[in-house]
Amino acid sequence: DGQTLWLYDPDLQQVTARAQAQVLGGTPLSLIISATDLTSLQKDFQLQAQAPRDGLQWVKATPVRADGQIQHALAGLRSGDRGPELAVLEVLDAMGQRSVLTFSGFEANPTLPADVFHFQPPAGVSVIRP
Repeated sequence: DGQTLWLYDPDLQQVTARAQAQVLGGTPLSLIISATDLTSLQKDFQLQAQAPRDGLQWVKATPVRADGQIQHALAGLRSGDRGPELAVLEVLDAMGQRSVLTFSGFEANPTLPADVFHFQPPAGVSVIRP
């Protein structure tokens, strides 16, 4: 909703709600959100070009603050009609776990109804607001 970042953990039956502005820096989501604003992106990440592989150009993004949720992320970019597009995001988190997100059917700035961004915690879960 632009105000709150909700993290839902079904295994723990809990939701953590935090102010979005306080938690996005240094996260994979901030990479995606700030991708069009290089100055903003460089406030939170050190960027380093990597060798091409799998037909993609790669950039390594390491958080400026070492106390974040991730060790680094690798963004795989492909050439699109409007310039580079995010194709793959590989994230190595603070616990050493690797997640790979692939993107296809990219659509820049689609019109979406506001209610798409409303999260309602499931019944019976604990809601934590640190």
